[in-house]
Amino acid sequence: MIEASFRGFMPRALSLARAAAQAGEVPIGAVIVRDGVIIAEAHNSPRTDHDPTAHAEIVAIRRAAKALGDERLTGCELWVTLEPCAMCAGAIAHARIARVYYAASDPKGGAVEHGARVFAQDQCLHRPDIYSGIGEAEAADLLQTFFRQRR
Repeated sequence: MIEASFRGFMPRALSLARAAAQAGEVPIGAVIVRDGVIIAEAHNSPRTDHDPTAHAEIVAIRRAAKALGDERLTGCELWVTLEPCAMCAGAIAHARIARVYYAASDPKGGAVEHGARVFAQDQCLHRPDIYSGIGEAEAADLLQTFFRQRR
């Protein structure tokens, strides 16, 4: 885990997560950075887009690939507010993202340090460097508040 004082692009990802919550989506935001510059960003939008694959990470990866004109996001970093699920972890590996920074762990649906542990599998074609816990309390609070309001 990275020390708490290092926040990088997580504040922007958290801002996107808040926008997702306001839109009625699960509050998850993602930012893709290359050479210190944001090249793509997104928040969850499965309900809005009627697309079960419209997770923040997937939408941001699609936008970054289009912006770079390349399906390989070599040298890019992904900043996301929740541990990626198996689908998103697979996309991260295929995109060859160099580093993933995520805020909150997801024991139920995460697939990096929980569940499938996609990057630990022999079949995984690419393993990004992983850093967790950056902005964890704020991200967890956003998620807990969102779901509490819907119960």
